[in-house]
Amino acid sequence: MTQFYRAKVAGIGAYLPERVVTNDELAARIDTSNEWIIERTGIHRRHVAADDEATSDLALNAAVAALDSAGMDAQDVDLIVLATTTPDSTFPATATKVQAALGITHGAAFDVQAVCAGFVYALSVANNQIVLGQAKNALVIGAETFTRLLDWDDRGTCVLFGDGAGAVVLAGEPLDGDANQRGVLSTHLHSDGRHYNLLYVDGGPSTTQDTGHVRMLGPEVFKHAVNKLSHVVHEALEANGMEANDIAWFVPHQANKRIIDGTAKKLGVPMDKVILTVQDHANTSAASIPLALEAGVADGRIKEGELILIEAIGGGLSWGAGVIRW
Repeated sequence: MTQFYRAKVAGIGAYLPERVVTNDELAARIDTSNEWIIERTGIHRRHVAADDEATSDLALNAAVAALDSAGMDAQDVDLIVLATTTPDSTFPATATKVQAALGITHGAAFDVQAVCAGFVYALSVANNQIVLGQAKNALVIGAETFTRLLDWDDRGTCVLFGDGAGAVVLAGEPLDGDANQRGVLSTHLHSDGRHYNLLYVDGGPSTTQDTGHVRMLGPEVFKHAVNKLSHVVHEALEANGMEANDIAWFVPHQANKRIIDGTAKKLGVPMDKVILTVQDHANTSAASIPLALEAGVADGRIKEGELILIEAIGGGLSWGAGVIRW
């Protein structure tokens, strides 16, 4: 008889680069202001990686913190799934650099690319591996040096993003039939490539052989974000026989406070049940959800046994949601 497992969140960690760039610092170099940025995005500051910091460095710091939080040795990990849009190199996977730095020589390590939805995608992949017994303990990491993709003369995009990393340790435990068993309950992934040109980078190894810069049609992205995120949240709730009131904390991708506000309003979710961190580190793409989760755990808001709903949308367009009993 096949044994199925549940992937419990055993630990969480985060890392933000030391350098902080304020809105006023940006206003000194482009046509914007602190007030304009806050009003339209809710962002007050962002962290920027040092010149000698790579995505793998950020990811490693978050991974070590997550393992410490779990009280787990790196050798117990047999899967690393790293969500990133900004890998150290075109290949091999940045996850393999983290694997080597942790001294792990077994199991598998690979990257997942779904831009801002990347962490939800990575969590889904790792969860499925654990559920089927193909991995026992997994590191799921979201890490970005997203500022390396910015055109610092484009005020419509350069004010929005920052660098950072977050990680969770998933530990497989036999599914025991307890309705309150902790772990990932479900994940729900979607994409629609017809909207590719709403949010993209105008470079790549097979087209320009150049990294390129972020390009975005902001109003269109906003419209799609609120509608698609609301839909996938309902999908996740229905899949688990839940209503919004059953969720203790909604932890959205930290893209823009207006998107977060608009989605919460459409869902009828009060903002005092939403973890909001975009003001402190801007949009860190695949890192934003684990950074927000870590903030909620660190300050005591997220407690063991509570139901958490995560959701995100990014370029592709790609979007998804997940329900976790913490």
